[in-house]
Amino acid sequence: MPARRTSVPKARRRVSALLSEWGADQQVRDDVELVVSELFTNALRHTDSEKVGCELALSGAHIRIEVTDQGGPENSAPHVQPGSVDKECGRGLFLVGALSDSWGSRPADSGGGRVVWADLPYTGTAAL
Repeated sequence: MPARRTSVPKARRRVSALLSEWGADQQVRDDVELVVSELFTNALRHTDSEKVGCELALSGAHIRIEVTDQGGPENSAPHVQPGSVDKECGRGLFLVGALSDSWGSRPADSGGGRVVWADLPYTGTAAL
């Protein structure tokens, strides 16, 4: 998707539609939408990306979210900001960590940019 603020709600809607097709429980949909919003927004704010990718995959009792950016001047690994819980800005990765069983990042396969991923518990009416 284009790296614009207007893409964040579009990404959420696409994720929500896909999770509904998969039969995900409402809590799973809410949590995944929030994590996608936070990771996508971070890619917009902290990189020079023209495009940001977002993928979901089911693996057993977990759903993996991967948001891929094209990098930026620092291209450093994301980290939770100290004291971010009480701040209005900078809590995104704290929330990702609270909702996820695990999360992290790695260099993108393309050689530039990063993939930030999160594994969340999955429950639903249909297992894929």
